[in-house]
Amino acid sequence: MGQRKDIDGSTGVPTFYGSELRWKREEAGLTLQQLVEGSFYGPSHLSEIERGTRRMPAELAEHVDRVLGTDGFFRRRCEDVRRAKRRGHASYFERVLEAERHAKSIEEWCPTLIPGLLQTDAYARALVRAAMPLAQEEEVEEKVSARLARARLFEDNHKTPMYWAILSEVLLRQPVLPPERTAEQLEHIAALAHRRRIVPQVLPWNCGPHPLMMGMAKVMTFFDAPPLVYLESQHSGDTIDDSALVEEYRRSYDLLRAAALPPEASLALIQQTAEDVRNGKQRD
Repeated sequence: MGQRKDIDGSTGVPTFYGSELRWKREEAGLTLQQLVEGSFYGPSHLSEIERGTRRMPAELAEHVDRVLGTDGFFRRRCEDVRRAKRRGHASYFERVLEAERHAKSIEEWCPTLIPGLLQTDAYARALVRAAMPLAQEEEVEEKVSARLARARLFEDNHKTPMYWAILSEVLLRQPVLPPERTAEQLEHIAALAHRRRIVPQVLPWNCGPHPLMMGMAKVMTFFDAPPLVYLESQHSGDTIDDSALVEEYRRSYDLLRAAALPPEASLALIQQTAEDVRNGKQRD
């Protein structure tokens, strides 16, 4: 058996909550399995809550309070954890934040913007400023930092989900940033591909009609849960778990993937465009 790793509750609200949960569980002399008995959740789910990496569902918090006799403490405080975890993000994005960290695969199509998981600091900052022109710098910084933190999925020591992004070719030269920063954004995507953290494909600008022309879609699958689809517009987002509708989106994504350039050709195009932009060249 491996040595138990201590939880540093000082690192934030979720880890403080998790350390208190584990302390009360162990004080009661219960294992993870014993504490979740009678609930709809498994011991691995509870273990991730104790480590601060997964949110506490309200119904599980109520179950824990009953078993541990904690007078509703964990149910009352689980909303604090939820707010802390989504800081810098809209409330409708909360379920996606949780899902990304536990996904087996993420397949994303975002026709008008570089997807958030792939954005550089400069790109994210430009988008936040465009959406919130009167926001104070502190609020902008919070949102940018929250967005960039999601990309920790691609750190070398993280169990990375299979991430597949289809990018419209128009995005490669879209003047969101000055040329040097645009080149850095494209080089960042290429670097992730070279490190085998992502698979990018480019949909040619002149491909004609294609699936998902109406907007973005993020399809996520999991080892221990049914797949989800996330859709987003300017001020709202919707997470879909209806199995028939999810299957339709997955089929549309597969058809879109078939219309895009192969991964090798797509990566070559991204790298060439980065070089052209950096050198001030225009596409023929």
